[in-house]
Amino acid sequence: MQTTLPMPPAKVSLKLIIHKGSNRVLYAEAGKEFLEFIFNILCLPVGALTTLLKPDIMFGHLGNVNDSIRNLSPSFGSRMRSSPMHYPANGLKEGLYLVKNDLEVKPLSTASLVPLLNEFHVKEGDLEEKVVDLGMDEGLKLLKATLQSKDVLTDVFLPTVKPEV
Repeated sequence: MQTTLPMPPAKVSLKLIIHKGSNRVLYAEAGKEFLEFIFNILCLPVGALTTLLKPDIMFGHLGNVNDSIRNLSPSFGSRMRSSPMHYPANGLKEGLYLVKNDLEVKPLSTASLVPLLNEFHVKEGDLEEKVVDLGMDEGLKLLKATLQSKDVLTDVFLPTVKPEV
């Protein structure tokens, strides 16, 4: 049975709030749909990820383990690709959420925003907004970055340009 990544109904947009001086995402404003999408990704069995991830974004040697298991025991490999369980993100209300760079989520409010802005010594004119759309590719990149980085949103949506040598 082919495993598919749980996708949002259409596409999900995020409003990134970027600290211009450090070129880093401070937080994103997200709706319930984004959170449900992220929570569903976390429910995927690890074996299913190997069928979803492209080789260029595969992390570590997960693909090697998967290929070895498939080659040694095709029946066991097919169980690894079984359908993911779907856990709806119950309790989420409609509205906006603050999603920090490390994917910590809180309801968007003055109480959640002011400490964050103070932590980074944000002054007037230091911030810019950027709206990004999240689809399958970005979802998989978010998953990979979640396992490798504390600056998940920055790494996925503001990749640094490496100078040519």
